[in-house]
Amino acid sequence: METLSPAMRLVAPLSYGGGNGDPAKLVGLESYVKYKSKRNMKKMRIQMKAETTEEIKKSGNNNNIDFSDPDWKNKYEEEFEERFNIPHLTHTFPDAVAYPSTFCLRMRSPVSEEFAHGYPSDEEWHGYINHNDRVLLKVIRYSSPTSAGAECIDPDCTWVEQWVHRAGPRDKIYFKPEEVKAAIVTCGGLCPGLNDVIRQIVITLEIYGVKKIVGIPFGYRGFHDNDLAEMPLSRKVIQNIHLSGGSLLGVSRGSPPVTEIVDSMEQRGINMLFVLGGDGTHAGANAIHNECWKRKLKVAVVGVPKTIDNDILLMDKTFGFDTAVEEAQRAINSAYIEAHSAYRGIGIVKLMGRSSGFIAMHASLASGQIDICLIPEVPFNLHGHHGVLSHLKYLLETKGSAVVCVAEGAGQNLVQKTNAKDASGNVVFGDIGVHIQQETKKYFKEIGSVADVKYIDPTYMIRACCANASDGILCAVLGQNAVHGAFAGYSGITVGICNTHYAYFPIPEVISHPRLVDPNSRMWHRCLTSTGQPDF
Repeated sequence: METLSPAMRLVAPLSYGGGNGDPAKLVGLESYVKYKSKRNMKKMRIQMKAETTEEIKKSGNNNNIDFSDPDWKNKYEEEFEERFNIPHLTHTFPDAVAYPSTFCLRMRSPVSEEFAHGYPSDEEWHGYINHNDRVLLKVIRYSSPTSAGAECIDPDCTWVEQWVHRAGPRDKIYFKPEEVKAAIVTCGGLCPGLNDVIRQIVITLEIYGVKKIVGIPFGYRGFHDNDLAEMPLSRKVIQNIHLSGGSLLGVSRGSPPVTEIVDSMEQRGINMLFVLGGDGTHAGANAIHNECWKRKLKVAVVGVPKTIDNDILLMDKTFGFDTAVEEAQRAINSAYIEAHSAYRGIGIVKLMGRSSGFIAMHASLASGQIDICLIPEVPFNLHGHHGVLSHLKYLLETKGSAVVCVAEGAGQNLVQKTNAKDASGNVVFGDIGVHIQQETKKYFKEIGSVADVKYIDPTYMIRACCANASDGILCAVLGQNAVHGAFAGYSGITVGICNTHYAYFPIPEVISHPRLVDPNSRMWHRCLTSTGQPDF
């Protein structure tokens, strides 16, 4: 640790309000810490938590909660419930009429075109979700802020129940299926499972009785570019698209002004919009929702989180993540074989993960072949007595080979800044994988030692593949619940899995910042145990 830069910016969640990191309760996300010695690091993390709790006592955290108030817990629960109360059409349209749901056991094929007074009724079917059903957001009751992976609201780690809306079909719907024109759009980069979600949205819409379903080509660009025509969708069109990777509709980054998107939706008669994308795409979806309701347009905008990095707050996982971890095994195994077969071989694999190291961590743990795992949340040094290169030298001397797994966003303080941004506004990162490869070759050459370095970057091969069985199931349920949410009259929401149950979340609550790997979590500790790597 002596060779770390004098002031290292540590980005790690220290205290949460719920789930994987409640954005409004996150405390001490960014702290500037001076590292002086390796033995002080653990003490420093605990001290930082202690200092954070002292700050909570003084300031009452981001919600101005006064913990000296004996009734603070009840007030916190009320405030949390208000924040997570998802937008409903009746909030803006008090006179919105509810109809008996067309989604029931008696009707599993599209309802007839003669809708007048003909909605099927199935009151005895116990397959609907009550509006007041909730899912518990946080299930572990931590007794101390220093417990591994602790997510605490106050210094005493008080248990506060936090509930979010359960997803699923309701017995009342707020759109007549014959009057619905639904649109689906996929934005950002590719991710395994996009076609699976599109397929399930179309199938479920048809079961409700929707006849007009279209796909918007190439992300939000399709609303703006007159050369891009909307694509009619039906069960016949989408029947086998899940057998292929990519997106039937195409993807792109960037977005035209929200007003132009809503203008286009008005012209096309779209009153249901399903948006598949990451945090930036969801921010756009929320802006579209707000603009529609500002114009008094009865439109439901529902998101499905698409991020292969698994970095969306409050959710167990996002679709494509399991597939990415599984596919990464091929690259890791290839790197292991190359390294193991060569004389003093080193295999380096770079995986996805701009802000969060979930793929690298899980892939390393699953493979059992990784000696060093490097993620964005944990600072590391290449050079010096306790650096990565020194440990690689030790591994070659003791094992004869080594395999390194690094997330794309790791060690950005070590590479040259590009100052460039992509169409989505994301900073273009320097290539940490190539940097480690070059520095490794240079290091062993300088010390007069042999090292045969192999580098593998499987990023786009992983992004373009089909979803595996686990992700296929997740995509199916997410797609179905997105449609249920829209017909139930919700808008400005996204759907995700929380503690193995499916739930609806207000979009602003899940996009305030990326979900991060907690360096004090049990999963990261398990990864370190598996690799046997020291503290870099």
